Amino acid sequence: MRLVLALGGNALLERGEAPGVEIQEKHVAVAVAAMAPLADHHDLVVTHGNGPQVGFILRRSEIGSAEVPVVPMDYATADTQGAIGSMFQRALAFEFVRLGLNLGSVTLVTHVVVGAEDPAFTRPDKPIGVFYPEARARDLGRRLGWMVAEDSGRGWRRVVPSPWPRQILEIDDIAHLAGRNRIVVACGGGGIPVLVGADGRLTGVEAVVDKDRTSALLARLLGADALLLCTGVDAVCTGWGTPAQRRLDRISSAEAAALLAAGELGAGSMGPKVEAALDFVAGSGPGRRAVIGRLERLSALAEGAEGTAIVEERG
Repeated sequence: MRLVLALGGNALLERGEAPGVEIQEKHVAVAVAAMAPLADHHDLVVTHGNGPQVGFILRRSEIGSAEVPVVPMDYATADTQGAIGSMFQRALAFEFVRLGLNLGSVTLVTHVVVGAEDPAFTRPDKPIGVFYPEARARDLGRRLGWMVAEDSGRGWRRVVPSPWPRQILEIDDIAHLAGRNRIVVACGGGGIPVLVGADGRLTGVEAVVDKDRTSALLARLLGADALLLCTGVDAVCTGWGTPAQRRLDRISSAEAAALLAAGELGAGSMGPKVEAALDFVAGSGPGRRAVIGRLERLSALAEGAEGTAIVEERG
């Protein structure tokens, strides 16, 4: 099978952990131990988040802004794609040797086309980076040209647009590399957002593309058999954290859409993953499925034995 594996942010750094490279490498080693055995039998393309890492780059840029130019968002995303991809490739090389597998890996710096007319550009609402006191945030906004906003009672942060991905420019290269005894790491952080000019020129934009949306698009374009959305919980649940909590093992796309419409799934947590799952299932051929569950149980997710499977129709 051809599988697209979308790793959540916890695959690299847990909430509250120090942002050291060594800690991130330990998390990557855990992720790689789960995915490497699958690569011996399936074509595997991996995407990943980069929120904390981009935040650290922007924080360093802010601190050094009196002496060096501020780093733009597209540059920061490209930076993290290379750095995180390198961690995965080194960990995979070790794991392949340990398992005696004749496999390799490659990281592809990936650009994603967005539309200049996307409504997200008129109402930036994606928080990024660290939290600031209000006065500090507003000062940075004036000095660096940032949009800032209060974030859920936790402090003030920079906010940027989160437009929908329309096209993955390197899709042919990803498709060519997948299936040639290579795990392909691509579309890191949702991809580097670019606009395409009338003359074909690519221009980076100050935005963040949702990684799960891009993963769904990638899986559709590759004709993947399954999209595996890995997170920190066992499965999708309704009534989360209440006595009425109920685990969902297998649901149709119609049932998933109804749950989203009814507000049964959190907009900032599970909701975006279910939306991405629906986007993949609805845009793919029969028999395709999206599965949401724990990374540590990846083989079972691929087999449909664990997690929440979302399919076009109940079967």
